[in-house]
This record gives sequence, C-alpha cells and structure tokens, in this order.
Amino acid sequence: MEKQDVFQEMADKWPSAAVARTDVGRFSGGLLNSKTLANLDAAGLGCPGRIACGRKVAYPLTGENGLIAWMRARAN
Repeated sequence: MEKQDVFQEMADKWPSAAVARTDVGRFSGGLLNSKTLANLDAAGLGCPGRIACGRKVAYPLTGENGLIAWMRARAN
C-alpha cells in the first residue's frame, strides 16, 4: 500500500494557486497558525516564496519555494 501524501491532498482541495496568511490555518487543518507564520517570516525562516501586496501576505501553493514544499521540509 502506498503512503498517502497529506500535503498533496491539501493542495488538491485548495481552490486557488495561493494561500493567504490569514487562511493558512484553514488550509492546513490547524497545523499552522497565521501568527506563527508571521513570526517565522519576520525571522527569515518562513516560506521563501511569500508574496506581499500592501499589508496582505500570501504563499504560492506549489513550486520549490511554495507552501507545500516548505511544509514538507519542516515535517518530522
């Protein structure tokens, strides 16, 4: 039996190519918190592909600098 990729399942169910920081908790099923991501971004440890537009921040879903790749790298 093949191991399921929960991160890919999250991406497949998400309706857009990016995840707003304010929606990251809903996207991750509660694994991540928007305030935690804000703190990690400020420390230079957050998702490297982040997109800022004014005061709003979003993360691309896929790609080597995307949220899914970043979450995979942090998973135990």
